[in-house]
Amino acid sequence: MSNAETAAGFIEDVARQLIPWGVPAAAARLYGYLLLAAQPVSLDQIAADLQVARSTAFVAARLLEQYMLARRIGQRGTKRVLYAASDNYEAMLAAQNRMVESLAEVFERGSGIAPTPARERLVEVAEFYRVTQRAMDAALETWRAGRR
Repeated sequence: MSNAETAAGFIEDVARQLIPWGVPAAAARLYGYLLLAAQPVSLDQIAADLQVARSTAFVAARLLEQYMLARRIGQRGTKRVLYAASDNYEAMLAAQNRMVESLAEVFERGSGIAPTPARERLVEVAEFYRVTQRAMDAALETWRAGRR
């Protein structure tokens, strides 16, 4: 297997993992590509290497910026922009954790208006999400402490 085939396999593996999280396929593939890139790359290079339209590469790159998985690097004296994988590995998980916390709050509010059998279920599911959220907070804090 060639290095290009190995890289393509890695890019597709990353995409398969991120698509169920709601990341569009083009953005998921681009993230895998950026993780392998030795240096920041232009949209033209991204489009050529991933065999997508430049507009698709642009939309995917902007989405990865919003997810804080990629960063844009301007080149002085030109409009040319390069993209690189972000060093903020935790951003997407931190956002997911905030969603888990919000979901727990919704279930807790619902438990106050639900009839008894449903109330017990909502209390239990809210607690499940609270425990999950606290565990994720602890994991992220452990990660941050290890990077200092």
